[in-house]
Parts: sequence; structure tokens; C-alpha cells
Amino acid sequence: MSATYGTTAGGQPVIILKEGSSKTAGREAQKNNILAAKLVAEIVKTSIGPRGMDKMLVDSLGDVTITNDGATILKEIDVQHPAAKAMVEIAKATDNEVGDGTTSAVVLGGALLAKAEELIDKDVHPTVIVDGYKKAADKAKQILDAISTKVKPTDKKWLLKVAKTSMATKLVSSESEYLASLVVDGLLSVYEEVDGKIKVDIDNVTVQKKAGGSTKDSVLVKGIVLDKEVVHSGMPKRIQDAKIALLNCPLEIEKTELDAKININNPEQIKMFLDEENRMLKAMVDKIKETGANVVVCQKGIDDIAQHYLAKAGILAVRRAKESDLTKLARATGGRVTTTIEDLTPADLGKAELVEERKVEEDKWVFIEGCKNPKSVTLFLRGGTQRIVEEAERSVHDALCVVKDVMVKPAIVAGAGAPEAEVSQKLLDWSQTLSGREQLAVQKFAEAVEVIPLSIAENAGMDPIDTLVELRARHSKGEKTVGVNAQEGKVGDASEFEVFEPLAVKEQVLSAATEAATMILRIDDVIAASKTKAPPTPPGGGAPGGMGGMGGMGEY
Repeated sequence: MSATYGTTAGGQPVIILKEGSSKTAGREAQKNNILAAKLVAEIVKTSIGPRGMDKMLVDSLGDVTITNDGATILKEIDVQHPAAKAMVEIAKATDNEVGDGTTSAVVLGGALLAKAEELIDKDVHPTVIVDGYKKAADKAKQILDAISTKVKPTDKKWLLKVAKTSMATKLVSSESEYLASLVVDGLLSVYEEVDGKIKVDIDNVTVQKKAGGSTKDSVLVKGIVLDKEVVHSGMPKRIQDAKIALLNCPLEIEKTELDAKININNPEQIKMFLDEENRMLKAMVDKIKETGANVVVCQKGIDDIAQHYLAKAGILAVRRAKESDLTKLARATGGRVTTTIEDLTPADLGKAELVEERKVEEDKWVFIEGCKNPKSVTLFLRGGTQRIVEEAERSVHDALCVVKDVMVKPAIVAGAGAPEAEVSQKLLDWSQTLSGREQLAVQKFAEAVEVIPLSIAENAGMDPIDTLVELRARHSKGEKTVGVNAQEGKVGDASEFEVFEPLAVKEQVLSAATEAATMILRIDDVIAASKTKAPPTPPGGGAPGGMGGMGGMGEY
């Protein structure tokens, strides 16, 4: 409906909104917003759990992405409705914060809104629901904390279980054990302890991917893999006990800033000019050779003549390496990036056991391996096709994130919908102690949380009602770790079939879903501005109908 006009006491029209604006108010606005948010949740609901389905996303250019990662799905689809965009944002926020649980956050957000709608239909005011939801979310976090297991941040056994769980729902689930071990080994070699606290930057585990081979061919390189080749065919392709010079300056003769002219009158002067260039380049290479370096990784260009001298000196060189790769190489090899060759000293060189150019499929890559105490490593992923490697990369990213979450906040809970079932049970008990209508909101929150185990069960082809009844019965007996064993299609103890998740992820999912749901519930008016369109110009150049393109001048 268009609410453009109001009238003063004297009957004078007052124009509030521009022509073409639309305003949806009250119950209708809430219904629209809730419906949009629920539809977004429906899109990703089928991809939750180990039996979840994948989505094929085709963008406007025809590029295909096959994934079941909630954040990726919602990022790729172009969502128009403003309330639906809020749901996409919770997926993004969860992905940035903890890296996993994006699908759960969106599905839970949708369920919270669906339950709130039931209360709104019974004339419970949205503000009451919002307050009840916030209290319930705080209580839910306390319950989660109480049922969590505190672990040692560097306990490999637990980290492997968490990484494996994260990958069990992905396309690469059949190789989850192998990939999980690569992820955990990678992070355990790059973490740092600062003031008794563990710091982990997952960017120090670089993920490189190349289609071909199988997922089993993926390797963890204790060093860096550069997608570059050795610059000169005469250079050695393999150097053991490498001493690496990291240069952030070109091995070329600098051109002058200003336009300079050199007048040459006879052929000898040309020769002198070229010889001098040669001598300068040779001096650069000699300086590198003096430091004892036998590998050069350069961020800028390397002149052809410099390449020749480097090859003669038996030095392996790579040019135009990315700045980020140089920084990671410095961390991995213990070297220092130098900006001028004059400054290069033997102390600046990084060390590695082996630097070798290898052919991977059609391309040549330089592997820098066996760094002594690498604070930067590379996970080199392989897979049958480009789509599989891309999805493997997304899965590995999630696994890296969950392992990092446990290292930073060393507490885990059983997965498979068990913590949600426990939270729901405890919240229902707690709601009995509340008075007033908030009690209803807390009960609805408790029901909404059960959507996670229910979705896992539905996607595994189980009967949702039977599953819910059995889950509630066993949790009321105090079996806190009972969840949905989707692989076998029955309710079972998650700690027995070893499904564990970081407490940090569960808390973030609850927070993000609750905040998005309460934000959408508080909206009672949607005022949309009209889309501005350029006026069509008729033949002859005159404005249509006098001043039709001006949006009705009489309004102002």
C-alpha cells in the first residue's frame, strides 16, 4: 500500500513520502519479513548434517559451484528481500567469527522466527518475545558451558576428532580422516604461545589447490609451494640444503625517473654502454653469490642477463613471487625479506632442506620443503576435478577454523544435535520458573533449538517425530550426549560414534541466530523508496508529456 499523504487539521494535504514509495506496516510487515527469512532457512536446511544434500549454484556468467557450505550458498545467490539479507549476514558473520556452523545458524534463525510467528498470532507482543529469546539465549549458553568438556589446547587426539566431524558433512567426507590429520599437523606447527595464551593465525597454513590425482594425493608441505617456475632453463631444478635470499627489489637496471637521452656517436660507445649494464648486473649476482645463497626468490623482475649469471653461478631463481608468499617464506625459513641487494648478508638467508621444481599436471611449481621450525606451512590439495578441489578447499577452511577455535577456547561438546536436544530439555524445565508471557517465548525458543537434530534426522531419511520423541525421552533420563547417528539412521550416543564440535561454534550459532531473529521481530514498518529510473526520451528529443520525467513537479 502507498502511504504518501497525510492531512492537517485544516484538511491541507501533507506529503510525507515521495511518489512511488511503498510502506508496509504492522502485522503485514512482520509476516513478510518472517516469511522471507524462513525461505532463506529452507534453502540451506537440506544441506545440514552428514546426509545433507549439496547445492549447484550457477552464476550470471555460467560458472558452477557445487557446495553444501551455508555461507558459500548464501553468498552466491543474489538475495533481494531486506529481511532475507539479514539472514545472509548471520551466515557471513558466523563464517568470519568461527568458520563453521553457518548452515546451523541460518536454520536456527528461521526456526526462531517461525515459532515467534505462532506467538504473534496469539497476540503476544514482539517485544515480549524478543526479551524472552534474549534470556533464553543467555541461559542456553550457560547450559552449553556446563555440558562442555574442557580439553588441552594442543591435544592432538581431540583436535583430530573435531576436524573429522567438521568434514564429515562435506563432499570430501570419505577422506575426512586423512585430511583432518593434515589440518591438525599444519596448525600444530604454526601456533604460538604468548603470555600463556595460544595464538593461531590460520593464514599461516596456506591452502594451494590443483585439480588432478585424488584427494588422497594431498600433502602437507613443511614450507611453501609457489605456483611459479624456475626462470631460466639453465638453472638447477633441485637444490638440497638450500640457503634462500628473499628479495623485494628487481634484479634489473633501474630506469631513470626523468626522460634521459644519451648521445652515442660511435659503435664503441654502444659497446661501453652495454658492457657497463652487464657489469652492474654481474655485480648484483656476485653480491648474492658472496652471501652463500643458492636460491633466490624475487618479488620483482629479473633481467635476462642477470638470469644468465645466476644460472652460471648454479643459483635457482624464481621471479614475480607474491608479497604474501614472500612474507610466509620468511616465517617458514627464518629468513628476512631485503629491499636492496647491498643490505643482503648471510644472516638474512632462509634455510630449507630442499627446493625443487616439480611438474603438477601441466604446470610447474616450486616446492620449498623441510624448513626447520616452520611458522608457515602449505596444504597442497588435489582432487579429481576442479569442482572437487574447490569444495575440498572450502571443507579444509572449515576444518582449520574449528581446530583453531578449540586451540583458542579449549572446550568441546558432543555433536550430532545432542547439545541442542540437551539445551531444549533444560530450557523447558527452566521456563517453568518464569512468570508471565516470557515463559511462552522461552518455551518456543526451546522448541526452535530442536530444529537442528530434526533437520539432521530428516536429511538422513529418518522419521522426525519418532526421532524427537526418543531424543526427548533419553535426555530427560540424563543422557546428555545422545544425538542423531545419521550414518546408521538411528538415535545414538554422539561420544561413541565420535562426533565433537567446538563450544565456540555452538555459542556463536546461538548468538547469531538469536540476534538476527530479534532484529527482524522488532521491525513493524518497511518503507521502501521508489526505484529511480531514467526517463525515456522520445524521438525528437523532447521530454515526454512536457515534464513527465520529473516525478510530478506539483508534489514539491
